[in-house]
Amino acid sequence: MFTRRAVARLSRLNTRSASAAGYHSLCWLNTNQNRVPTATTASEVFNQNNGPLRRRLFSSQIETESSLDTATYERVCSETLDGLCDYFEELTENATDLIGTDVAYGDGVLTVNLGKSHGTYVINRQTPNKQIWLSSPTSGPKRFDYVGTPKAGKWIYRHTGQSLHQLLQLEIPNIVKSQTVDFMQLPHCS
Repeated sequence: MFTRRAVARLSRLNTRSASAAGYHSLCWLNTNQNRVPTATTASEVFNQNNGPLRRRLFSSQIETESSLDTATYERVCSETLDGLCDYFEELTENATDLIGTDVAYGDGVLTVNLGKSHGTYVINRQTPNKQIWLSSPTSGPKRFDYVGTPKAGKWIYRHTGQSLHQLLQLEIPNIVKSQTVDFMQLPHCS
């Protein structure tokens, strides 16, 4: 009985095409009296439809992949996180108005605790996506992609076009008020 209901529900669905190469989609195979869905690859759907596949992108997806190879990504990411770590250590050591601060960096994760009243920033690498992720107590989570060449590029949040360093330049001076803050002089911010 369950099988009959499932087949009836599936038979009401329209034929779907593949969403992108390598993904599976539903196609219909006629057998005797029932129509049964079968999984096919995108290339088989391409051959059946005799035309190019249309790719549907959502706002969280990136149209193009990163142009950095893995070794270059690792180098650029390490330089960025090392520069941020050093700068945050300098800021927190010289900040007279912040109590209970701590900066820790290890295994690609930079944690900046700015005290109970300001919260904790976490900046970490995401190697599979070739991104840097930021968790900010002020603006929330963001994912940054590297745009530009390895020598002259920056980490960009694609939804707003704002760079990682620009965002930190907007938020941190409101917390560290006793000194001048300039994230724009750090590596990979131009």
